[in-house]
Amino acid sequence: MSFSSLGLRAELLQAITEEGYTVPTPVQSQTIPIVLSGKDVMAGAQTGTGKTAAFALPILQILSENRPLGRRPRLRALVLTPTRELAAQVAESFKDYGRHLPLTTGLVFGGVGIGPQIEQLRRGVDVLVATPGRLLDHAGQKTVDLSAVEILVLDEGDRMLDMGFVRDIRRIINLLPKLRRNLLFSATFPDEIRRLAEDMMNSPVRIDIERKTLDADLVNQRVHPVDRDKKRAALSHLIRSEEWSQVLVFARTKHGANRLADQLTRDGLPAAAIHGNKSQGARTMALSDFKTGRARILVATDLASRGLDIEQLPCVVNYELPQVPEDYVHRIGRTGRAGKTGLAVSLVSIEEHGMLLDIEKLLQHDIPQEVIIGFEPAVPFVIRPKNAAAPGRPGRGSGRSTVRSFSPSPRRR
Repeated sequence: MSFSSLGLRAELLQAITEEGYTVPTPVQSQTIPIVLSGKDVMAGAQTGTGKTAAFALPILQILSENRPLGRRPRLRALVLTPTRELAAQVAESFKDYGRHLPLTTGLVFGGVGIGPQIEQLRRGVDVLVATPGRLLDHAGQKTVDLSAVEILVLDEGDRMLDMGFVRDIRRIINLLPKLRRNLLFSATFPDEIRRLAEDMMNSPVRIDIERKTLDADLVNQRVHPVDRDKKRAALSHLIRSEEWSQVLVFARTKHGANRLADQLTRDGLPAAAIHGNKSQGARTMALSDFKTGRARILVATDLASRGLDIEQLPCVVNYELPQVPEDYVHRIGRTGRAGKTGLAVSLVSIEEHGMLLDIEKLLQHDIPQEVIIGFEPAVPFVIRPKNAAAPGRPGRGSGRSTVRSFSPSPRRR
């Protein structure tokens, strides 16, 4: 299937070609025709599947086909995202895909001055990408007109729930016209997100993108058992010996992210940290330094990582495993994107072994374990026979699994 077969107009196809895309991803090929047909969509899709284009392209087509000529743009499509970074990335995608169309995209989020946003809204926008809190600020000040919104998109609905935004979203929905199209994208569908969908959507078409297409085919995963107090030295060793030019590292806490970035920088490996306690200016600068190569390493927490879209990111490291197994899939989805292969490395201490088993249960496969020579853990992991089932999954194979030794090669990729 090609993008031209999805019914998109020439201006959008030209922009897609200029962005270097030739074949739609599964979520794009399934979602775009349904949105163009006018139906509501409830899509189970994770970061890295191409879901932004799945709603941005048909929305741009719909708005361009019936935009009144000669008028100031009027807000007709609203996209809500859980974080500032994701909002900025989504807005940038709308601008890139719509570069050959007479449509404007606005962006509002907290942590920055509201004045320039008010001026932007006064001039008029066709599409607005926003975080819930700042949008409600504008609504309270009557600096945004939501009366003409035809399409509402909720991106990463489960993250909205995790961050406590569901009540704000319901307040926003009450400010919108009753007759509108609704698109909901979420990696998972907890009960509260399902109830929200039932309340806001009209007979939505359900689309589910299988998890295996996200983490199994394009991301090479491995676990390095290592003692907790040796993790930082092991990480520095891997970055140097494997010659990783760009690596996104996940830490569990804001303080831990700051400390690790400082330690790596002292090791001679330029690093920056990004998390919720950083000002928006500091977060933007850290991401810019990482993308341009001034920082070789970006240390992030899970919430701050949402919306980070870094082309051809070669490697992700779980410095600490996440408490929630699903977050592991979100993390490794930052690499192995758009058909390119990636590497996901996890440094796992004995205290995290239970978390590793939960992740493997979710993935429904074991992750290969390799001990780094010189960083052998004091207490080896329990070796599970391959013909013994991990919790919740059938047994496979025969014999015993092994934890291999691993000596990084300068040329290994």
